Amino acid sequence: MGDYDWTEHHRQQVLQGRQILERTSASLARSNQIAIETEHTGHEVISELEVQRESLLRSQRRLENANEHLSKSGAILRAMKRNLLYNKLILILIIVMEVVILAGMIYLKFIS
Repeated sequence: MGDYDWTEHHRQQVLQGRQILERTSASLARSNQIAIETEHTGHEVISELEVQRESLLRSQRRLENANEHLSKSGAILRAMKRNLLYNKLILILIIVMEVVILAGMIYLKFIS
């Protein structure tokens, strides 16, 4: 045991500790860089999601407007259909009245 050099042993331990510390520092630096890149990516994703949200809101407003216009168009078409039915009924009534008048005139002409 007399030949054992405590100074060299202590020096080796310090060197190993320093190497471990340097590797740890490098690992922390890489982890920090990855965290920064991840944060940057997160900001980009949030920004893109915000743009997509605005686009979806615009699309929703356009669809609501289109739905409103379709509802109005449907109401107009129903009114037109109802008016068409009324016009047909009036036309049929006029034709029936003309036939009755014509039959009455023929009856009066040949009977009198």
